[in-house]
Amino acid sequence: MNILIIGAGEVGIQLTKRLVAEKNNIVILEKDPLKAHRAEEQLDALVLTGNGSSFADLKRAKIEQMEILAAISNVDEVNLMACQFAKKLKIPHKIARVRNPEYIEPNFILSKEELGADLIIHPEKETADAIVRLIKQSSATDIVEFARGDIQLVGIRLEANSPIIRKSIKDIWKEYSNLEARIVAINRKERTLIPRGDDTLQIGDQIFIICERTLISQVAKIAGKENVNIKNIMILGGGLIGRYVAQELEDQISIKIIESQIEKSEEISQNLRRSLVIHGDGTDIDLLASEGIVDMDCFIAVTGDDENNIISTLMARHLKVPRTIALINKTEYLPITPTIGMDAVVSKKLITVNTILRFIQKSAVENLVSIPGVNAEIIEVIAKAGSKITKKSLKNVQFPRAAIVGAVHRDNKTIIPSGNTQIKAQDRVVIFSLPSALADVEKLFE
Repeated sequence: MNILIIGAGEVGIQLTKRLVAEKNNIVILEKDPLKAHRAEEQLDALVLTGNGSSFADLKRAKIEQMEILAAISNVDEVNLMACQFAKKLKIPHKIARVRNPEYIEPNFILSKEELGADLIIHPEKETADAIVRLIKQSSATDIVEFARGDIQLVGIRLEANSPIIRKSIKDIWKEYSNLEARIVAINRKERTLIPRGDDTLQIGDQIFIICERTLISQVAKIAGKENVNIKNIMILGGGLIGRYVAQELEDQISIKIIESQIEKSEEISQNLRRSLVIHGDGTDIDLLASEGIVDMDCFIAVTGDDENNIISTLMARHLKVPRTIALINKTEYLPITPTIGMDAVVSKKLITVNTILRFIQKSAVENLVSIPGVNAEIIEVIAKAGSKITKKSLKNVQFPRAAIVGAVHRDNKTIIPSGNTQIKAQDRVVIFSLPSALADVEKLFE
């Protein structure tokens, strides 16, 4: 596909890398010459210096030849103006990233269509929604939904008390063979492994289990985890993410927000009904102690400073807070978060890229997701009639070793496949794949 991306920031670069790997033709338009130069050096894409709100610059980027416009610059109005131009030119698919909360409110005066976009992404709201899911499923490090929510991929970190430590995958499978669940990946010391029968689980492993939604609590218990009954939450950072989380939960949960800027603290306190807003430094251990951090069930760090988020979260872990969640903005930090003992992390940039990719690839791939710190892709594909994957049972298909079929959704039922399972046309198939195997996996479904 021919895709025009407006903006060569971190999101634009990460998105381009993923799209180039899928053999798409990418043109990037970036206003800042330094960012444009950096993108040109890093990416196999045509990079032009220009403004996304300038029709002349868009024409120079050959916008009329594009199938998709992804306007993800840091300026909402530039992104929406680019979508308006693309709509006028009848570009099939238009995506805009926005940060102004007004644009996504249900009663906003202009509809999504009137704004010119087919998909409007608000990264802070998407990230807050991911945090809320992690709070509701507090035993997990990650949660990804497939088959419209019927199938879930759950990340769990194995502690020393886990009953499956030092057991092989095949022994676990024998012991719980009546449970429709499967371990599809292990994240161990910054390496992602597709497990085989003889692989043995170790303390500190982050395992990924795929199962039906109704089995999550049972699966977590087998891994040695229990859901924490969360009644008290402390949030470090009163930006949009912290506010969205508080708005979603403050009617059911007692929430304290710590914000370092006095003006922002006053603004937040006026916009939230029940949450307590405290002005102070969230990395000050004395302040956290005086505000009762040891009595908290969950600590969430969502400031704009990764180092503050990491340090404060590790302090909360040291003080035995049962559940911690940290926002990590720098993608280079993500692989090390499990090794330094962090619980759950979210990446606003990765969430934004995943949302865009799901929209772009929805014709062939229903869902395509990356997880912070995990070097793998999780895809949901609808099997087509006549594709190679439907012609033989899985054990007789040359399925890449660096990938695994986790689950099959057929006729509203979830199947955890064995070697004798044969994929049928219209099955929803969830696959965990290392990047090296993704192209070969997709060929089987063509």
